[in-house]
Amino acid sequence: MRRRLAHDFGKVSVMSVPEKIRQTASELRAAIAHHNDLYHGKDSPEISDAAFDEILRKLVELEIKYPEIVDDASPTQIIGAGTATFDPVTHRVPMTSLDNAMDVSELQAWGERAAKGLNNVAMQFACELKIDGLALSIRYENGELVQAATRGDGKVGEDVTANVRTIGVIPKKLSAKSGTKLPTVLEVRGEVYMSIAAFEKFRDAKLRENEKRVQDGKKPESVPANPRNAGAGSLRQKNAQVTATRELSFWAYQLGEVVGVPNFATHLQALEFLRSLGFPINPEVKTLSSLTEVVEFCQQWEANRHGLNYEIDGVVVKLDDLAQREQLGFTSRAPRWAIAVKFAPEERNTLLKDISVSIGRTGRATPFAVLEPVVLSGSTVSMATLHNREQVQLKDVRPGDTVVVRKAGDVIPEVVGPVLALRPKNLKAWKFPTTCVCDLKSKLVQVEGESDTRCVEPECPFQRDQRIIHFASRGAMDIEGLGEKTVFALSDKNFVTDIGDLYSLTLEKLLQLDGFAELSAKNLLTAINGSKSRPLAKLLVGLGIKNLGPAAAESLARRFGSLDAIIAATPEQLSEIDGVGEVIPKKITEWFADKTHMAIIKKFRAAGVEFGNVALSNAPQNLVGKAVVVTGTVEGFSREGAQEAITSRGGKSPGSVSAKTYALVVGAEPGVSKLSKAQELGIPIIEVAGFLKLLETGELPG
Repeated sequence: MRRRLAHDFGKVSVMSVPEKIRQTASELRAAIAHHNDLYHGKDSPEISDAAFDEILRKLVELEIKYPEIVDDASPTQIIGAGTATFDPVTHRVPMTSLDNAMDVSELQAWGERAAKGLNNVAMQFACELKIDGLALSIRYENGELVQAATRGDGKVGEDVTANVRTIGVIPKKLSAKSGTKLPTVLEVRGEVYMSIAAFEKFRDAKLRENEKRVQDGKKPESVPANPRNAGAGSLRQKNAQVTATRELSFWAYQLGEVVGVPNFATHLQALEFLRSLGFPINPEVKTLSSLTEVVEFCQQWEANRHGLNYEIDGVVVKLDDLAQREQLGFTSRAPRWAIAVKFAPEERNTLLKDISVSIGRTGRATPFAVLEPVVLSGSTVSMATLHNREQVQLKDVRPGDTVVVRKAGDVIPEVVGPVLALRPKNLKAWKFPTTCVCDLKSKLVQVEGESDTRCVEPECPFQRDQRIIHFASRGAMDIEGLGEKTVFALSDKNFVTDIGDLYSLTLEKLLQLDGFAELSAKNLLTAINGSKSRPLAKLLVGLGIKNLGPAAAESLARRFGSLDAIIAATPEQLSEIDGVGEVIPKKITEWFADKTHMAIIKKFRAAGVEFGNVALSNAPQNLVGKAVVVTGTVEGFSREGAQEAITSRGGKSPGSVSAKTYALVVGAEPGVSKLSKAQELGIPIIEVAGFLKLLETGELPG
């Protein structure tokens, strides 16, 4: 599963940030949000883990150099991406991600940081294979399975309880040994995956089914490319009976929230406890005494990864001693006591037959390689991303080249570069086209300061289709049944010219499309009608306003409460919202100033699309710009309630203390690491009485 980088900022000098740097950071964040949505929300990534990590690292480097541009909405501060297929579940204990070590030096640097944080005492390392699956939290109360949820964005996941109950290896009811008592609460965390054998069986069945569909004159259905995508898609089926047929498996690797469990001294003891309750624990977990042994363990499994019946893409290294973990604590989004050692991406050489260009919803022209089919990580690859014009020029790949293709984590691959020794003589360099591939043949322009080349014709049919596809996606209006093929068919018939036309579709029009019978047409109309009541934040995301992602959309919806209020707001009013920044208000204002866009809003209004279903907070906005961290249980508040009290007043409530923290609120049983960090940085520490005064006045007690 894809991991996240995290970084922790200390005291830094303030400097002015050039506009070009802000723009670059904004573009990187938009790219990360896009690829996060594809990876976590749609189970259909378009770039490799290595390429994603490269984008993320560029943003991390910028944010370290220019800390003024960092806010809690940055993807460096957020785990994964939220999804919206099932009911939301708020994790009582956040499901943090892991920092990555891409080579031995980064692993050793992590070990040195951990040793320094523990005053160089001896450390034991628990090493686990990094399963390429989907992270899962399973909650038991008095031995009964009551809830299962995906990781989601680390704070809120999806309720997949019914589907998890169909996975045979996961206990539905726990039984304790004689004389022992079951925990009152036991949250077990682990990885759901599809074994290679189960995947091959599933894929072969789908291929045979598609052969039958073609024979019957029907279109074939998509076949997952690898076990990770197949497993994630199987777990997130809306019909649990379908999940039950997919032969999913599970490894438990961590405890979450617990009440009434024994006091463990080590991670291995906790795993043995889970094993005694019937949970499957990976047999390759091993405790080692030195980083040298850890490196050897990683190298051994990188060389033998294909000898397993499941996919792995690295090794997770954790401190075994739980007291040492508590002492080290967390950065903003990752534990300091663990790291994911990533295996080197697999590479193969193949022929680059051609370079083509696809057009996205914002007009972005993305070059991609058409390859002589090659097998990478168990799947046949015939296309690979080339990212943008600059990457093609930088790598100097040309049709006719033998190229190195890399695939990290079994996702869509990338072209690393040409094998120059094999380049034919007089092979001409590829030139980026100057006109769009659509019928309008509009100009392709590279805007100054951007790496992307764009089609500047708003009527471009490729842009139009991609805008509709985005609007219907899970992260936006979640219109089930409105996939790419249906959008293309509607577009070809000219039944839909923009997203507003979706709400004027009729049964008669849909029945004119190939593959649509009365039942499927009615189901789609029902789904479209149901999308009218989606939350305001989802509608904002669906509009496709450049740079406006889910986090900023949530902030805008919570503050303004209705689309009309956002339309009427000035850029200055929009920029006052925490997490929105400087670029987004300008883009929002420009979007709503466009007459064609307002015509879409008019169509929405006429169709009865809900423009405001967010309860506005009546709390005074006296904490705007202030980050207040809460640790422990504050009397009179639940954990979520204390954080909501802060955010409803315009403040931020991050999960860790930094130099930017305004105050640390301390309740019962506070976290030692947060207290120590606040004392080290001189951050004001207040208890419940001071917290109440802070909420009332926005000021610290005298």
